[in-house]
Amino acid sequence: MQSKYKELKEETFLANLEIPQRNLAIYTWGNVSGFDKNRGVFAIKPSGVPYDKLKTEDIVIIDLEGKKVEGELNPSSDTPTHLEIYKAHPEIGGITHTHSPHATAWAQAMKSIPILGTTQADHLANAIICSRYLSEKEVLNGYEKNTGILIVETFQKPETGMDIAGAGAFPEDPLVFNENPMILIGGHGPFSWGNSASNSVYNAAVLEECARMAWMVKTINPDFTQLPDYIINKHYQRKHGKNAYYGQSKG
Repeated sequence: MQSKYKELKEETFLANLEIPQRNLAIYTWGNVSGFDKNRGVFAIKPSGVPYDKLKTEDIVIIDLEGKKVEGELNPSSDTPTHLEIYKAHPEIGGITHTHSPHATAWAQAMKSIPILGTTQADHLANAIICSRYLSEKEVLNGYEKNTGILIVETFQKPETGMDIAGAGAFPEDPLVFNENPMILIGGHGPFSWGNSASNSVYNAAVLEECARMAWMVKTINPDFTQLPDYIINKHYQRKHGKNAYYGQSKG
């Protein structure tokens, strides 16, 4: 019998395959989910299954109460994290978690990534924020769930992030969650999201590349702080502002 979630599972399956294709993780060090807002379910990679063994039918379907709706295998251990993000932001369509090396290194160093050049400014108007550590209580009582809560709360209260004073302005506006679709979890690694499962992987790749370039910049010039605001604003607005002119006209 064909699954009624076939398209969602196929999209999520293909998005998961992009993780090793884009060198964002080795072995089973990552997962992607895709969300169907109308049905109130998301599809996610099963736990511990290598990418080269993964099949479309292995993808697990979870509802917004955290219950398995379809699938024979156990879902990713990070499922509660994805669940908390979807509950808080049902407007997004996909989430990616990896342990890509450069982004993870910044997370382990407890450093937000300031906008050091136009490559990052093309994608983000603000720093890539690094969250605080989870507390011992948060780790011992619902670690994965509390990771998702931490992601949501860090965007509501950006001043709780690490090294934020040296990472440029960060608007205290919940809507900024969708304009800055990536975060570093202190001591852990990166999460990203987007309007689809594949778009969340795209943002994970952007995050890793920005982290790699920022590491090189700080190696070359440790004292460099941030690109001037007027250049950041120009590059971000020309791609994302109301008068954006990057790319081809759709008219």
